[in-house]
Amino acid sequence: MFNINELLEKIALGEDSTIEFKRELGAKTSNKVSMGGEITAFANSNGGVILIGVDDDGKIIGVTSEQLKKDEKTIIEICNDSIKPVVNIATQKLLIEGKNILKIEVPRSLFVHKSPTGYFIRQGSSKREMQPEQLARLMQSRSQAGIIRFDEQAVPHTNINTLQESLYQRFIPDNNINEKLDLEKLDLQKRNLLHQDGSATVAGVLMCSQNSDDYLYNSFIQAVCYNGVEKDANYQIDAQDFKGVLDQQIINAFKFVKQYNKVSATKEVGRTERPQYSMKAIFEAIVNAVVHRDYSKSGSKIRLFIFSNRLELYSPGALSNTLAVDTLISNQITRNELLTRLLSEIELDGDIKVNRRYFLERRGEGVGIIIRESEQLSGIQPIYKMNEEELQLTIFPAKSLQDENDE
Repeated sequence: MFNINELLEKIALGEDSTIEFKRELGAKTSNKVSMGGEITAFANSNGGVILIGVDDDGKIIGVTSEQLKKDEKTIIEICNDSIKPVVNIATQKLLIEGKNILKIEVPRSLFVHKSPTGYFIRQGSSKREMQPEQLARLMQSRSQAGIIRFDEQAVPHTNINTLQESLYQRFIPDNNINEKLDLEKLDLQKRNLLHQDGSATVAGVLMCSQNSDDYLYNSFIQAVCYNGVEKDANYQIDAQDFKGVLDQQIINAFKFVKQYNKVSATKEVGRTERPQYSMKAIFEAIVNAVVHRDYSKSGSKIRLFIFSNRLELYSPGALSNTLAVDTLISNQITRNELLTRLLSEIELDGDIKVNRRYFLERRGEGVGIIIRESEQLSGIQPIYKMNEEELQLTIFPAKSLQDENDE
């Protein structure tokens, strides 16, 4: 991570979110437990380096050659035996200013790790134990199947009555429609719409309750249209919040864009029309935002903005696991697998003309369609970028046929 010169500079500047000093590892069990916490904190954050043989104030103390070997062995044992799942580290024995230093390089992990005393994350020069909500977000963003899936978690203060029968019957067998409540409850639990404790799940609330925002704050789409290029209330044309079940949110947001999607046309014989935006691309973009957003982030909502020179769509949540902005088109990793399955079972209304039968086809073609359809229409490739823990998509409109003919 750092060469010797960079390491000396880091030591001189002191501890921060990427480097930790330890005068010695020590033989006490408490020291080993503390070291386990430091390693997991780096692995659960963005990685970092631990130096054994450097005092807290940055003074290089060093350790004996014999102790160097013992410490290296102990560190490996901590990573393999005390941390779950195992953390892969790299150790290096260094001679700095004539003194032995053990360098432990901890990479940012694809998993979330637990030390003997809990789940930690690095903040500044210290480790901090993660709060439940923070832990849930991190586990979800790193896609640990079998450990936690947020859309299958129970929602507090809900029960089977939170879910509307007309909505959940879309997902359970028709032959049970007239059965007793206990059998119906069993079906809901099998589909993970109802938790084993009797509470509605996150997916159950989002897909089967018109009042989902009462239980999952900000679980809606906010849409605003401006007659300009900036967010300015003086130029606001329309603003709506689309709440309720997710499939209806998608339809309403789609119709909102369609309403303000200007279409130019030629007056010659054989009339030609050109919309600003491909509605097929817009539909894919909205569905992707709904399916892949991080519903554990209650402080954010999906936001859709239409300006005179672009359309912006924001979806809360960092990219899952190993996904990166430049690999979105070629990789497919689902954050909310249950929501994805449920939306793939709902047929689209005939009014939504996007050449598909269901809300979601599950072929991993969404990003490719968004980029291809939009670029063919406008000549400008859409832009994906991360704004901290929020994914932003910008799509540019096609020129009107009149403007093109005037050039």
